Amino acid sequence: MWRYILLGAVQGVVEWIPISSEGVSVILGKYLIEGVNLVDLALFLHLGTLLAVLVYFWRDWVKIFTLRNPQLLKFLFKTTILTGIVGYPLYRLARNSFLGNYLLIITGVGLLFTAYFQQNRRTKKWSFNKIAWLSGILQGMAVIPGFSRSGATFFGLSFGKLKSSQILKLSYLMSAPVILMGSVFLLVEQPNLIREGWIATIVSFGVGLISLRLLFRLSQRINFFWVAIFFSLLCFVGAIINFCFI
Repeated sequence: MWRYILLGAVQGVVEWIPISSEGVSVILGKYLIEGVNLVDLALFLHLGTLLAVLVYFWRDWVKIFTLRNPQLLKFLFKTTILTGIVGYPLYRLARNSFLGNYLLIITGVGLLFTAYFQQNRRTKKWSFNKIAWLSGILQGMAVIPGFSRSGATFFGLSFGKLKSSQILKLSYLMSAPVILMGSVFLLVEQPNLIREGWIATIVSFGVGLISLRLLFRLSQRINFFWVAIFFSLLCFVGAIINFCFI
């Protein structure tokens, strides 16, 4: 059981940072878990951090469901549809593969561009509708183990006229509908995941809620330029470690 607790704790932390939580879970799971599809288990662990997103942003969800924020509702609808169109076929192709080293490098480069777009005020900013299309497509690509969902959506959202806290919030809000649908699909296809991963899901919720709160406090004090630079360096370091030891 301690192995699943460890996986859940790691998921609760890495879900919010641009280092693929699926990739980390797959790598860690190779040494801890046997007899399950590690990609499916990694995707299932998102159910815990989904609950953390629902609890932490409960005020925003109330506004969405009561139609008091139609712009955000349209944004989430567009990103969810695009994620499903792009993500489902990619999931079918990539569920038994892992390209983490190379995708970490791509994510790191993307975050460098994210930092540039945030710092360069002369860069032409996209409309809310355009960044919804781009972010939805990039989120769909994040089903590939090793390709960071948050890193991809940070990059897409950086093209808009958004503050650091808004980028983080939108990135995490747009993950919720997709994770919910993905979790339902996995449970229908592989109901044994409940028996094997329930404790990891509970742990990922608790740890995820705490780490999400800490991250938002930090984002309000630090320019997102430096946040993107720091996460980019983490991606490069992670790729180097993987190349050397895995």
